Amino acid sequence: MKAVAFAPGHISGFFEPVYHSRDMARTGSRGAGINVSLGALSEVVAENSDKQVFEFYLNDKKIKSPVVHLALNYMLGKSPVHVVVRTEIELPLGQGFGMSSACAISATYALASIMGVSTTEAMKASHFAEVQLRTGLGDVMASCFGGIEIRKEPGLPPWGIIEHIPGGFDLVLCVIGSKLDTKKVLSDPSKANSIVEYGKFCTKKILKNPCVENLFLLSQTFTEKTSLADKQVLNAIKAANNFGMASMCMLGNSVFATGKTNELCQVLSKFGRVFVCSIDSCGARILDG
Repeated sequence: MKAVAFAPGHISGFFEPVYHSRDMARTGSRGAGINVSLGALSEVVAENSDKQVFEFYLNDKKIKSPVVHLALNYMLGKSPVHVVVRTEIELPLGQGFGMSSACAISATYALASIMGVSTTEAMKASHFAEVQLRTGLGDVMASCFGGIEIRKEPGLPPWGIIEHIPGGFDLVLCVIGSKLDTKKVLSDPSKANSIVEYGKFCTKKILKNPCVENLFLLSQTFTEKTSLADKQVLNAIKAANNFGMASMCMLGNSVFATGKTNELCQVLSKFGRVFVCSIDSCGARILDG
């Protein structure tokens, strides 16, 4: 049996990690971000087998993906099934675009369609895999629901609560430096403490004034106060601010901006590879194969 699903990329402007010692469903992050029209498209083929086998192809190259493997494993348990996942991603991994989450979500949504189970089960499996492997905290919830979101409370429903900020506009993304290892950053005590402090501060502020302009301003505050951005990223943000609003994608050596799209593309292309996209308001979804 075959099914296809799509999950949007997700950019966090700021976040506060929240860990629950006994329940992964309550672990996640508070913060705010934007779901984008570029994401991950997965075609999943599942067949009966005498043992459980997973094959994962990313942009036509066979690789190992611990997060996709674990997410599928959460859904299938010990069922003897041969599952082949072919995923196309439109943005790079490790640059704060939520691509590892999008890979897991699109694969589990497609598998949910094949298994005849709800997408809630797929969301849960993807969230558990991301949390367990420390590859992300709030991307799964955000990507499943779409839009410009404030993650008011961490984790999955009913604990996790998302509010939306209305809006539709083009975004210019720019990949400037090498990948950032989310697990490594969150394991550094001084960086983690700073992220928690300013993530909490920014989340409180956005809830008092939930608008796109405030999201960008608070994202810039978070970027500056946490010292996560290198000089090139800071220079790119400064240059982009002449033509709109910009900040750093968390966690990546990359920038997201909105405003005068052509001028932003021109100025940011001096810093790295540029992508243009829009807001994805629908969230993850199963498509006709």
